Amino acid sequence: MKIIFRADSGFCRDNTLSWCDRHRVDFCVGLARNAVLLHEAEVYLKRAREQYEHSSENQRLFGAIIYGAKSWKLKRSVIVKAEHSDKGANPRFIVTSLDGDDQHIYEKIYCARGEMENKIKEQMQLFSTRTSAHRWWANQWRILLSAMAYSLVQCIRSKALQDTELAKAQCATIRIKLFKIGALVVRKSCQIRIHLSESYPMQNLFLIAWKRLHPT
Repeated sequence: MKIIFRADSGFCRDNTLSWCDRHRVDFCVGLARNAVLLHEAEVYLKRAREQYEHSSENQRLFGAIIYGAKSWKLKRSVIVKAEHSDKGANPRFIVTSLDGDDQHIYEKIYCARGEMENKIKEQMQLFSTRTSAHRWWANQWRILLSAMAYSLVQCIRSKALQDTELAKAQCATIRIKLFKIGALVVRKSCQIRIHLSESYPMQNLFLIAWKRLHPT
């Protein structure tokens, strides 16, 4: 299994990158712009600016430079995204140990970090931030329960809600519309019956999800 460390510029520290080097962990980390970076990337920035002035269309060019901050022990490969639009230049930089196409690394590997952050934020909708217990293990248990709840909701979303109005809904929406509803549960011998209110507006969707999770 290959591990790739992805993070924004707040985690771009020499001790972090050096740890990755020592443990053979590839990394793809955002790098805050500065005067030196802008100077080293001028060839890409100038080309993007000239192409925009010529075509009046937004330009996005990718390239690579070798850069080393004063706090770094060695110089590293930095990918440059030279973007120019009607709002002006918007250069971006990432430092990486990966080899390959610069645009692919930036767009397909680094930018995918944003989607992972969205998943983490979505888990907060299932109360992963409720860590007010006095003991560490109690708080850890709460986070574990939240992670299990998120996995359960994700399973329902992918298996039971495909091609429905909740197929891409957030956890909070699924919880409110499918879970947090009034119902009467009646258990008789080998049967469990759930009696929903006749005024429940999503009865059909609930039934579809139920049948997909219980096909037999």
